[in-house]
Amino acid sequence: MNTKLACHPDMDQPKDRLQFHVALIGAGYVSKYHVMALKRLPGVTLAGICDLDSARAHLAAKDAGCPAFTSPQQFFDIGVNVVHVLTPPATHAALTIQALEHGCHVLVEKPLATSVEDCDRIAAAAAMAGKIVCVNHSLLRDPFVLRALAMVRAGAVGDILAVDYFRSSDYPPYLGGPLPPQYRDGGYPFRDLGVHALYLMQVFLGDIADVQAQFRNAGKLSTDPNIRYDEWRALVRGAKGTGQIQLSWNVKPIQNQLFIQGTKGTLRVDLFSMFIAQRKNTPLPKAIERAANAIGEGRTICTQVTGNVVSFLRGKLLPYHGLQMLVDDFYKGLSAAIPQSPISVASARQVVDWTERVARPADEAKQQWQSQFPAKLIAPVLVTGAGGFIGRHLLKRLLDQHDRVRVLVRREIPADPRVEMVIGDLGDSAAVDRAVAGTEIVYHVGAAMSGSREDFERGTVIGTRNIIASMRQHHVRRLVYLSSLSVLHAAAAKPGMTMREDWPLEPRAYERGAYTQTKLAAEQLVRQATDMQVVILRPGQVFGPGAPVLTGAVARHVKGKYVILGNGQLVLPLVYVADLVDAILLAAKRETGLFQIVDTGNITQEQLTRRVAGENAKLVKIPFPVVFLLAFGVEMLGKLLKRSVPLTRYRLKSALAPIAFDCSAAKNELGWKPRVGLEEGLQRTLTAVIKTPRQ
Repeated sequence: MNTKLACHPDMDQPKDRLQFHVALIGAGYVSKYHVMALKRLPGVTLAGICDLDSARAHLAAKDAGCPAFTSPQQFFDIGVNVVHVLTPPATHAALTIQALEHGCHVLVEKPLATSVEDCDRIAAAAAMAGKIVCVNHSLLRDPFVLRALAMVRAGAVGDILAVDYFRSSDYPPYLGGPLPPQYRDGGYPFRDLGVHALYLMQVFLGDIADVQAQFRNAGKLSTDPNIRYDEWRALVRGAKGTGQIQLSWNVKPIQNQLFIQGTKGTLRVDLFSMFIAQRKNTPLPKAIERAANAIGEGRTICTQVTGNVVSFLRGKLLPYHGLQMLVDDFYKGLSAAIPQSPISVASARQVVDWTERVARPADEAKQQWQSQFPAKLIAPVLVTGAGGFIGRHLLKRLLDQHDRVRVLVRREIPADPRVEMVIGDLGDSAAVDRAVAGTEIVYHVGAAMSGSREDFERGTVIGTRNIIASMRQHHVRRLVYLSSLSVLHAAAAKPGMTMREDWPLEPRAYERGAYTQTKLAAEQLVRQATDMQVVILRPGQVFGPGAPVLTGAVARHVKGKYVILGNGQLVLPLVYVADLVDAILLAAKRETGLFQIVDTGNITQEQLTRRVAGENAKLVKIPFPVVFLLAFGVEMLGKLLKRSVPLTRYRLKSALAPIAFDCSAAKNELGWKPRVGLEEGLQRTLTAVIKTPRQ
């Protein structure tokens, strides 16, 4: 099969291009690809980048080598004649019309608008101004989609019967601050990706006659709890056949595939892996045909992927290739004797219509969902992270003491008339303000436990900063903060030493990983809040029913064996969850303090592994020298690739340090001692595991 792709954007350029002075409105993720495309084009000058967020505008403008603006009027005043609108969909119409009225041609990110009425207003404004509007339906210039379309038109699949589009995705890390549109609006995910699916259906199946869609939240399986509806399905009826759309923000690895099925064969277009595979109907016996198609498909995939990776490395295939090709075609169209748009307002209008018919019910559903939570909050107690393991146990105990308790969570927890639920992210200061206002004490348990560095920074550091700022604003003075023993300089410990609360803090937190780094930064923020009554607790490894006992710090289960780093004699700093909750409630009675909370009982890695896995469990102990040699190799690989790595010698030295913790301050000043204790806690935990049916 011929798989030659579209030409490089520097090729086949008109020699008499006009001069274009271009401004970008919106400095988000996609703006850098517009900049890349513009820099390849002769006769184009990037006059500036505009964004309401001044810091973001200046950062993007610095990378692009152009001025930054915070208002479109500023660059209209300097005489730009082309504008790229790269803002959220709800703003597209107003900004596009404003640019047209100032005499500019406009390239608009998809979708063109959020109503057909706005599409018509844009068309009228363009006609009045005598200017061109192009919509960035970028996949229509993707080389693999173009190749598939050419094959279909040449009869490769016969008559089309069905088209399926499957796309999974994730969003750039949320760094805190005002919520981005994908978190605000229930229908935004479909406006963002569903539009691609619909215009692909339109080009392969003809005019769209009907779309029936469903959306839902994946619940505990959601990888981004801030997206309300992260699973979408739609059935499309077109003039030539039917289509199916599946969008997911949870399926991994991320997929972007198009399946075209006809009376004589099928095409599989993988836009991420960069290949097109064809299966044909043949006169061969069906068993032989299936085998031949599978072998041929495998050979095609290997050949194409290898060749296209080389093309990508050579710069013949570009990042967001379809987008860059469409930008190129847009300026070719502007330079033509009769200027024309490669993707017109008229062609985008139907896509906008069906996009909104699907997205708006999700907007309404989210509004109805939000309306179930109390508008008036009166509870005096706030718990952050109440949906987590520790938070759930703390909330249960607080409800024994208070008539009402308020929680700030990203996911719903089981409804209880005594619980005031605020759904929001710790990085969102508005959600934190609503949760804190009117309370008397905050139990700040919430923090990031997994994810990217940005997730840890937002969920732990920015979240804690927001909590403290909101407490000051609303004159809430009492804070109980749950920190971590990982903030201590563990690598400095020697056998026989005992760590107290005044032990030095970790000086190389970055080398310990994002969790330690952000927990240390958050604790330092709390300690600086000297105008409040603050009590800080540093618990050990918390265990109990509902939490895994054998963590990576204890042993790893690999192919029927339990792998332990070291000799297995490392004493583990454990604390049973109910005993930790006792300490938290005792801390609420004090004005200030810093306390370590670790059970007085001793148990080693090997002992705990055998308690959980059984006395006859097969243990593999990797000696310290071998472990550190492996860590050294991983470090060297990281330096070679210039990437951070999960395993370093320093991190191992800290994790395997022979530490004993002195908790006498908790005993003497808090009046805390383990009520359940290590032995009984383990028994309860293991009994709960046995009683829990397998899913």
